[in-house]
Amino acid sequence: MQKAAIKPAPGAPSIRYAYKASLIGAAHQFELTDAGSGWRLAGRSGAWAYGDIAAIRLSFRPVSMQAHRFRADIRHIDGGRITILSTSWQTSALMAPQDQDYRAFMHELHARMADAGSRAALTGGLSRQTYAGALALIALLAVAMAGLLVRALAMREFAGAAFIVGFAALFAWQVGGFIRRNRPLAYSFDRIPERLLP
Repeated sequence: MQKAAIKPAPGAPSIRYAYKASLIGAAHQFELTDAGSGWRLAGRSGAWAYGDIAAIRLSFRPVSMQAHRFRADIRHIDGGRITILSTSWQTSALMAPQDQDYRAFMHELHARMADAGSRAALTGGLSRQTYAGALALIALLAVAMAGLLVRALAMREFAGAAFIVGFAALFAWQVGGFIRRNRPLAYSFDRIPERLLP
């Protein structure tokens, strides 16, 4: 990864974003200036010119402590990679959303890359192979649940059938949103997919 420091043009506004990826360690810090995108992660720092960013992948990545979390994976032309999350650890039991700041930072990053004439690959959601695998697994689970429901009804186990229906509804609500938001797509700088931003 490049180690050069960003030197913004005099008077140029900079945009900053920071989050804590874990309870221990310093916050991950990012800054957008006219010169490029600067970052400070786990004792390392550097700067990437906007034209040197090779790819951005936006995705929806909920976790148990934060069901509304978004992620951006940014790749440099030399193979370096950084991740930016929309949530920050506050305490051992609290992960706080930073929706507005994350959204503003992502929009500004895309705008500055477009102004720099970037030809980065802009993608959203899961990779096509991962998405296909997830759909196949969900189809398999749906067939299994349908089989269990038919068997429960045939045996007049109505309590068991109700449990299966309830579990299926909860599963569809939880996993359905993840699958819907993470459908693979390619996008342009002026059409950032809203479903992949908070």
